[in-house]
Amino acid sequence: QVHLVESGGGSVQAGGSLRLSCAASGYTYDTYCTGWFRQAPGKEREGVAGIERDGSTSYADSVKGRFTISQDNARNTVYLQMSSLKPEDTAMYYCAASGLGCYTTRLWGSYFPYWGQGTQVTVSS
Repeated sequence: QVHLVESGGGSVQAGGSLRLSCAASGYTYDTYCTGWFRQAPGKEREGVAGIERDGSTSYADSVKGRFTISQDNARNTVYLQMSSLKPEDTAMYYCAASGLGCYTTRLWGSYFPYWGQGTQVTVSS
């Protein structure tokens, strides 16, 4: 079992930055892809970014060039640095872990069995 805890959400004005953290514990040895997802009220869940154990990354087109995913393997923590935030980035953000590679999952949530509780990000105009 893998336990994920997100932190770092909050309220920020458009153009601002936030860094989210996802701390993993438990049996993390069989997880290969850690992804960040978001869901706004009334909208479908969206895969935002993913990172594999070897550091390979993938991003949704909507955040490319603005968001950066990274990891600290010694701390079992994955980060999502969000810059140039827009009101449309407002959502609950979740991290999730999968035993499949990020490319295989295509950042589809159904391939991720482990989820955190989420952290709210609100961007005001």
